[in-house]
Amino acid sequence: MIRSGMKWMFLIVGTMIGAGYASGRELWQFFGHDSGLAIFLFTILFSICCYVILSISYEKQSQHYLPVLRTIVGKHLTLLYDGMILLYLFTTTVIMLAGSGATWQAFHFSYWVGILAIAIPLVLVFVWDIKGILSMNSFILPLLIGGLLYVLILFTVQQDLSIFAHLGEQKNWTAAFPFTALNILPLIAVLGAVGNQMKVKGEIWIASVGSGLILGTISFIYNNSLIQISEDILLYEIPLFAILKHYPYEMFLFISVLLWIAIFTTAASGMLGLITRFRTRFTGPMWLLALLTIVLMAPLTSFGFSTLIKYLYPLYGLLNLYVLSSLLLYPLTNRYKSQ
Repeated sequence: MIRSGMKWMFLIVGTMIGAGYASGRELWQFFGHDSGLAIFLFTILFSICCYVILSISYEKQSQHYLPVLRTIVGKHLTLLYDGMILLYLFTTTVIMLAGSGATWQAFHFSYWVGILAIAIPLVLVFVWDIKGILSMNSFILPLLIGGLLYVLILFTVQQDLSIFAHLGEQKNWTAAFPFTALNILPLIAVLGAVGNQMKVKGEIWIASVGSGLILGTISFIYNNSLIQISEDILLYEIPLFAILKHYPYEMFLFISVLLWIAIFTTAASGMLGLITRFRTRFTGPMWLLALLTIVLMAPLTSFGFSTLIKYLYPLYGLLNLYVLSSLLLYPLTNRYKSQ
């Protein structure tokens, strides 16, 4: 039970820790100063949402997210949110492919070599079906989490920072809600695909509480580090590099590898959500569906998605607040219906 629970925990963390989170950009955009309480609230809200999504997925024994989505938002809104999830998964996975190309380009490789560097392992990991993704996450995520914590704790110790220095300033507590809401759709898409893989309900507790604590701890330490260098962040597109400016080149290389791993895990989670959604309509192995999806995505990586993100993501955040409220109220409404 513990081992299985940790599999789902790493799947959740892998879905959450994308390039935006790992680089510090997402955290700084939502949190920053006066946000200790906001991060604490996020930890609780996130754990509740994961628990509800996993519980519904387990009860439905779902193989893709549609039955879970229908239960959360109702029949009338399912079509709207289904379209939103598909568009979200597709665009974010394309952005991750483009991000891999840009990362390799920074080290003087061809852009398309960077695309192939992520596309080939993405196809290969699906040769072993969903088990391939779970095994990969169980191996890669501890490295990613450990690497991030190592850098952040090293910075905190070397700069002699106080982690609890700003606990009296908590004006930004409302940021917990849009930050949690932003990440709801990919969680539904990914966790809805593994309902038939869960054996006992104890796995759900381990996964939801464990992932909430991991992300809450990293977010708190990370945000505290970013506060100390808030004046320098404006000069860097990737806030994490502002933390590393006094470190040797090897540390930049190490962090670049970590960021690429974060890109890969997000792309893999996005692919899992997409493939399982259409798997019932197409016969064939998952790796073939992954290959066909990447072939469709590859030409789109050369387009600029900044405008799309600029308008799409705020809209998602707004619409996702409804999903967030539905998830938080689900234990109460479901209990009322069952009586």
